[in-house]
Amino acid sequence: MSLAQYTALSADTPVSAATKDTANVASNPLDSNSASSLQNEFITLMVAQIQNQDPLNPLDGTEYVSQLAQFSQVQSMENMSGLMQNSMVLLDNMQVLSTAGLVGQTVYVSSDEFELGEGVQSGKIELEHNSNQVTLVVKDEFGQSTKVPLGAHSAGDVEFSINPEELGLKPGKYTVSVEVQEGQASPNILLAGKVEQVRIPSSGGAALVKVEGVGSIPFYQISQFGA
Repeated sequence: MSLAQYTALSADTPVSAATKDTANVASNPLDSNSASSLQNEFITLMVAQIQNQDPLNPLDGTEYVSQLAQFSQVQSMENMSGLMQNSMVLLDNMQVLSTAGLVGQTVYVSSDEFELGEGVQSGKIELEHNSNQVTLVVKDEFGQSTKVPLGAHSAGDVEFSINPEELGLKPGKYTVSVEVQEGQASPNILLAGKVEQVRIPSSGGAALVKVEGVGSIPFYQISQFGA
């Protein structure tokens, strides 16, 4: 008694079925490059190949299991990436809401440039060490300097105000610096101003905050909220 020769045509599932499955894969949605779509395509091709394999010389299933595990890892990474993108959108929305509430509030910005109008420009100096002499130096855009003695101060915040009427300063752009006791580094200066406007760039990125006297700055450059 002899065994009939095995051919693909004698398999339980005809080749036409595999062809039909392959046609279904081709009709997948546009996201055919996603891990889920590639995994479905791989499973369809794997089933078709198993159905049409030679029963006397079956294929090794270890490789299929390994490839399925790799597809699962890629799909998990895609899901994680989607969750991270959703989290970033949520954080951006929270930042916009919190920044919009700053309109009309006083903030402090680390800067040495300001535009003086008819009002008083206030701020504070972050003094790291005690100093027997603290002097504020205000310089206009033409290089004309005006010194404002603040006296001796211990380490900490030293508040100051620049009154254009008392100092005889005209409206315009100015820079400010601090002279302290000899041998000490120049301390940081924080300028105070009310938030006049909050603008969200259409191209994305950090919200821009317009501070009175200081100008438009990124949200993250605000050093202190509240007077």
